[in-house]
Amino acid sequence: MRTVFRAIVKFLHEADIFLLALALISAIYGIILISSVVGGQGNYIAVQIGALVLGIFLFVLFSYIDIDVIADKIIALVIISVLLISTLFIWGVGADEVGNRGWLRFWDIGIQPAEVVKVPFIIIIAKMIANFKERKNLNTLGSLLKILLVSALLVGLIFMASSDVGNPLIFVIILITMLYIGGIKLRWFLLGGGFVAALLPLIWNNFFQQYHRNRILAPFIPEIIDPTRRGVLYQPDLSVRAITSGGFLGQGLGGGRITQSGIIPEQHTDFIIAAAGEELGFVGCMLILLLLVIIIIKCIYIGIKSNNTLGLIVCIGIAAMLISQMILNVGMCLGILPVIGITLPFFSYGGSSIVTCFAAMGIVSGIMMRPKPVRFRSL
Repeated sequence: MRTVFRAIVKFLHEADIFLLALALISAIYGIILISSVVGGQGNYIAVQIGALVLGIFLFVLFSYIDIDVIADKIIALVIISVLLISTLFIWGVGADEVGNRGWLRFWDIGIQPAEVVKVPFIIIIAKMIANFKERKNLNTLGSLLKILLVSALLVGLIFMASSDVGNPLIFVIILITMLYIGGIKLRWFLLGGGFVAALLPLIWNNFFQQYHRNRILAPFIPEIIDPTRRGVLYQPDLSVRAITSGGFLGQGLGGGRITQSGIIPEQHTDFIIAAAGEELGFVGCMLILLLLVIIIIKCIYIGIKSNNTLGLIVCIGIAAMLISQMILNVGMCLGILPVIGITLPFFSYGGSSIVTCFAAMGIVSGIMMRPKPVRFRSL
């Protein structure tokens, strides 16, 4: 018993309890919103609480596992990620009417491989950047091609296996951010941007299906894509109505007319902030954003303070994951960005998302707990 007590005291003393507390407050806030949205239907709350418990366990576990040790298994991480994503080709099931096959379903529990792979992806790319930086050949064509090939393999597999546009976009944003922080020179970004621009018509016409194109273009040319606003714009329009009807303090938890009617598709997942806006108002939405911003700032701060190339890039990659998902989710709920199926970290319903977020926070906490690795002291 004394051993367990000492271990708990040691963890509370060494781990980033403030970061854990922020994550817990956010997740519990999300569960309250989900409970208001779904009422007593299904087992959403039980699944979310179960994912939260698993997430807390992973936070503790990853706080004590040296990120450098995990990153040394880069080949294993790539193989596991490829295998996990590839299962979607065989067992992938859809979650909407447009053919997104991004889930593995086990009875009432769904696992989204693209969510699970985000953390390994960040570690893989961070390790490659750190290695090349240590060898002082990061800005060579060969090094960049290796990083891009690994990234293209994972991102391409996700898109081909699931027809999902949202998560591949998150991966690309994470990659660009990590490359920039890692020290890639501007000329490579300009060259890469030109190359993508040249390929964009080919990608747009041959890889994106019509519903992809409609969703992406709808917020910018609504009069052409959905003039009646009963198609792809129906969902964000309802979301905007719900948010604006909440006013400053909202209509009260469980009292939102639009939210409680259940007419907003996926309002417990992608559109959870619509429920917050209608029932808890501007104050409720600002609290969500404030919690996320503090978590993001904390991740960046720990990365900078680590004085460690690998730790810095991993923390920035995790921060980029949270920032991009927050901006894209809020943007699509406000009708100013395409509806591409992005969850709001910690708040939206989704066991895979909760587990991934807490595992990521555990890694950040672990980076704070450990000193700078010997091999990075010369950087």
